[in-house]
Amino acid sequence: MLRVGYIGLGLMGKPMARNILKAGFPLAVHNRSRGAVDELVAEGAKAANSPREVAEQADLIFTNLPDSPDVEKVALGEDGILAGGHSGLIVADNSTIQPVVARRIAQKLKEKDIFFLDAPVSGGDVGAKNATLTIMVGGEAEALEKAMPVLQTMGRAITHVGDSGAGQVAKAANQIMVAAQMVAMGELLVFSKKAGVDPRKVVDAIKGGAAQCWALDVKTPRLFAGNRNPGFKAYMQLKDMKIVLETAKEYAIPLSATEENTKFFELMIEQGMRELDNAAVVGVIEKLAGVEIVD
Repeated sequence: MLRVGYIGLGLMGKPMARNILKAGFPLAVHNRSRGAVDELVAEGAKAANSPREVAEQADLIFTNLPDSPDVEKVALGEDGILAGGHSGLIVADNSTIQPVVARRIAQKLKEKDIFFLDAPVSGGDVGAKNATLTIMVGGEAEALEKAMPVLQTMGRAITHVGDSGAGQVAKAANQIMVAAQMVAMGELLVFSKKAGVDPRKVVDAIKGGAAQCWALDVKTPRLFAGNRNPGFKAYMQLKDMKIVLETAKEYAIPLSATEENTKFFELMIEQGMRELDNAAVVGVIEKLAGVEIVD
C-alpha cells in the first residue's frame, strides 16, 4: 500500500487528507499551524515537522497551498520535498497555481527522478468533505496511474488533461466559468428583488431550464438562508482570477468578460468581504443597487 503524505491542511486540504486516512492509507501530515495536524493525528495520521520529513517517509505526497510561491517553496525550497525526496516519489499538487510554475516545478523534480502531477480540484468544501471533487490532472500518465487509488478517495471525476501544466490550465478555465456564474447569479437575484419579484420563486422558475447550473443548485439555498460563510473564500477566487488573467496575457488571449467579473471580486476585498464565500459577491451588487436579496 502506498505511503501517503499531505501538506497544507486548510479548508480543503484537511477534509481531503481525512478521506485518504479513512480509506486506510498510511498518512503523514504537515501544516504551518498545528491544530489541523493534531486533529488528524488523533484520527491515526502521523505528524511531520517539515515537507522534507514528509518526503522521507512517503511514496506519494499531496500539497494544497494558497498560491504559486508557496507550492514552489514547499516543493523546491530548503527543507522542502526535493531535499527529502527519493527516486520514484510522486508529488501531486491540489493547489491552484500558475501553469508556468507547475511546469517549472515538474522539470526541477524530474531532474531528481521525482514525478510531479498538477492536480487542482473543484467542488468546494462540500466536495472535499464528501469526496466528490472534480480533479484535473496534468503530468505523466505513469504517475497518475500509480496515484489513482488515492485520488479516488478524494474525488469522483478524475481527468488526465495532458502534460505538466494542463491540469492548471483546466482549473483556470473552470474558474472563468465559476466567476461568471457567481456574478451572474448575484445580478439575477438583485435584479429580481429590486424589480419587485421574490428571487426564490425566480430561481425555482429558471433552474430547470437553460439557466440551470451548479451555482443556482448549491449556492442559492445558502444565500437565502443568510449564510455567506466560505465554501471557497472570496480572496482565493480573486487569486485564481489573477492567475487566469496572467496566463491569458502570456498567450495574448482576450478575456474581456472575465476582466469585468474579476472587478467584482476586487470590490469584495475592498469592502471587507475577503473571508466570505465567493457567492457573497452578491453583496457588492446589493450595495450598488441599494437592495438586499433577503429582508
